[in-house]
Amino acid sequence: MRKEKIQIGAEGIRDARQLGVPRMIVLGLQHMFAMFGATVLVPALTGLSVSATLLFAGLGTLLFHLLAKGKVPAFLGSSFAFIAGYAAIAPNKEKELLPYACAGVACAGLLYLILAALMRGFGVKRVMRFFPPIVTGPVIIAIGITLSASAINNCAANWWIALIAIAVVIVCNIWGKGMIKIIPIILGVLSSYVVAAIAGQVDFTKVRDAAWIGMPFQWSDTVFSLAGNCDASLLIASIITIVPIALATMVEHIGDICAISSTVEENYIEDPGLHRTLLGDGLATTLASLFGAPANTTYGENTGVLALTKVFDPRVIRIAAYFAILFSFSPKFAALVSSMPTATIGGVSMVLYGMISAVGVRNVVENKVDFSKSRNVIIAAMILVLAIGINFSTAGAVSFQIADITINLSGLAVAAIVGILLNAILPGKDYEFGKDHEGDTSVNFKV
Repeated sequence: MRKEKIQIGAEGIRDARQLGVPRMIVLGLQHMFAMFGATVLVPALTGLSVSATLLFAGLGTLLFHLLAKGKVPAFLGSSFAFIAGYAAIAPNKEKELLPYACAGVACAGLLYLILAALMRGFGVKRVMRFFPPIVTGPVIIAIGITLSASAINNCAANWWIALIAIAVVIVCNIWGKGMIKIIPIILGVLSSYVVAAIAGQVDFTKVRDAAWIGMPFQWSDTVFSLAGNCDASLLIASIITIVPIALATMVEHIGDICAISSTVEENYIEDPGLHRTLLGDGLATTLASLFGAPANTTYGENTGVLALTKVFDPRVIRIAAYFAILFSFSPKFAALVSSMPTATIGGVSMVLYGMISAVGVRNVVENKVDFSKSRNVIIAAMILVLAIGINFSTAGAVSFQIADITINLSGLAVAAIVGILLNAILPGKDYEFGKDHEGDTSVNFKV
C-alpha cells in the first residue's frame, strides 16, 4: 500500500501524529535546540546552574501546558529581563547572594498570579490600562542600559573573541535563512567558543573532571538554603528590587501569546485565556527560582520555529521539554557551557543588552506614544533618569531604614515604582490593549 504524502499548507499541521513518532521526536529535538542557546546563556551570564536551568525549563514548560489545557504551543526558557535583577543583588555572580536574588524572582513570579486573577475578574483591557507602553517602554530601555557596563567589561577580556561572537549573531540575524535566522545566539557562542579553544584560551579541566550523570542542582543553590541563616535586610531589598521587573516580563508574555495566536491562527487569549497562560508562566518562574534556576518566560524563538516548521501541535513542544530535562542530568554538559570564555559572553551579551533597550524603543514607537503630551514626557523622563542615574551613582542604590532592617532599592526598582504611580495619578491615560496588534506584540526580548 502506498503511503499518503503529507503536505504542509499555510494552515500548518495541528496534529503531529500524522507525521509519525520518529518525525515528532526529531521535531521536538529541533525545537529544544532552537531554544537552547538563549536558555543556557542566562545562567552563563548570572552564575546560576546550567543544569537546573534546563531541568526547570523543561518542567516549567510541562507545567505551563498543564495549566493552559495543553492547547498553547509555547516553550518556556530563561528570561533575559531578570538578568538586571541578578546583577543588582549578585554583581559578581556571588554564590552566597544568588539565593537572595532567586527569592526576589520567585516573588515576581507570584505577581503573575495576581495579574491573572485581575484579568479573570475584570478583563484584559481594564487591567492593561495600568501597564501602558509609556511605562513599560522606558523601563525596558533602562534594563538594557544598566547592564551595558558588564558587557563591555567582559568583552575587554579579549575583544577579538568578542567581535567574532558579535559578528556571527548579527550576520545570522540579518542574512540568515530558516533555522539559521532563529538560532543566532547559539551560533555566535559556538563560533567564538571554537576560535577561543583553538587559540588556547579555554580551560577544559572542569569539563574533563565532571561526571556524565548527576543531579541538576545542589541544595546550597536553592532559596530553601536561606532558612535559619537569612539576612532579612538583603532578602527584603532583593524582593523590592526584582519584583518590578515583572512589569516588563508580564507584558512580554502577553505579547508572545498574541504572536503565537497570530502564527497558529487560534485565539489563545480567549481560549484557554490569558489568565491561564499567565498562571502557568508565573508558577513556572516561581518553581524554577526556588530551586536556583532563572525565571521562565515564553520565547520569541518559539514563534519563529512554529512559523518555519508549520507544525503547531503542542505535543512537539512537550517532547522538546522532555529533551531539556534529559540534558539537565549531565554535569559534563553543564561544565562545557560554564567553560565559555568571558569574551564570548561579553560579545553575545553586548548584542543582547543593546537589543533589550531597542525593544523598549520599539514598544514606545509601535504603540505611537504621544510625546507632545506633558504627562508622557514626565513619566518617561523620571523612569530613565532614576533608573540610570541611581544605578551609576556612587551608592548604586537608594537606602532607607525600617526598624533594624536596611533596605536597598536599585535604580530600576525605584524607576518602575515611580513610573507606575505617575501613570496612575496623572490624567490623560489613552492606552487601550487590543486596539493595535503590532503594538501589543512589540515587547519581545528576542535576539
